[in-house]
Amino acid sequence: MHAAIPLLCEFPLNVTRFLHILEPSRAILDRAPTAAMFTSTVLYRNKPSKPFVDLYRVKEMPPKKKTRVSKRNTGSGKDDDREPVSPALKKRKAATSGGKTDESSASSGSPQYSRWLMKSEPESRFENGIDVKFGIEDLKALPDQTSCWDGVRNYQARNFMRQMKEGQLAFFYHSNCKEPGIAGLMKVVKEAYVDHTQFDRKDVHYDATSKPDDPKWSMVDVQYQRMMKRFLPLSELKKHHLQHRAKGGPLKDMALFTRARLSVQPLNTEEFDFILSLEDKEPL
Repeated sequence: MHAAIPLLCEFPLNVTRFLHILEPSRAILDRAPTAAMFTSTVLYRNKPSKPFVDLYRVKEMPPKKKTRVSKRNTGSGKDDDREPVSPALKKRKAATSGGKTDESSASSGSPQYSRWLMKSEPESRFENGIDVKFGIEDLKALPDQTSCWDGVRNYQARNFMRQMKEGQLAFFYHSNCKEPGIAGLMKVVKEAYVDHTQFDRKDVHYDATSKPDDPKWSMVDVQYQRMMKRFLPLSELKKHHLQHRAKGGPLKDMALFTRARLSVQPLNTEEFDFILSLEDKEPL
């Protein structure tokens, strides 16, 4: 006997109008249950039956393949196929990044300089009731015209001070004032040592995170040498910088413009000599 088996298909059905009857052949029934090629006959009520040879053919589907999961995408859910960065490489990258973000950045791998530009504020400005004013005239008025250069709280600037050697020259740069620029020359007379102001709670540069057994900040001692023959304003230096950047020249990469926020900046010999020569020339 042939049993009537209902067929589920994508053809629109209305159970009140259609009756589906499948008539599989004996040869198909003798095969494996999954093998099938059926011809359906749809009987319409009150209408003669019409065979649909190709509309409802169900073919044998191949077995589903298991999805292969990449090991590199399991676990964290991130695509992590890059080679892991070793801790040593991370430290080398951090040491060259500069700025205040990495307090352990060392200066051993950076270029060595012998000339400097150091910024200070010649006009009164009060922090926590203390005037932080210190211009070149203030340095000149001190005993032996010598002072410690304290209060530096930027790691890259600190590292530059740690590179300084006794006898090296630095420009005294007036900053944060009406007319910023280079006012004079001073000399390093004591190499880097611990900045005591980081431990002084009354000082504006006090750092509660710095410990006496592991101090973060350093300073050097500088001595007044002379005033510039003429004041070299920032506006004039910038004109030379723009010219040199366009046509070539010693100031094209000067830190005063490429790393403007640093209070202690290195100068190469060409930059220092060119700036020094400007005091004998008319303003640009």
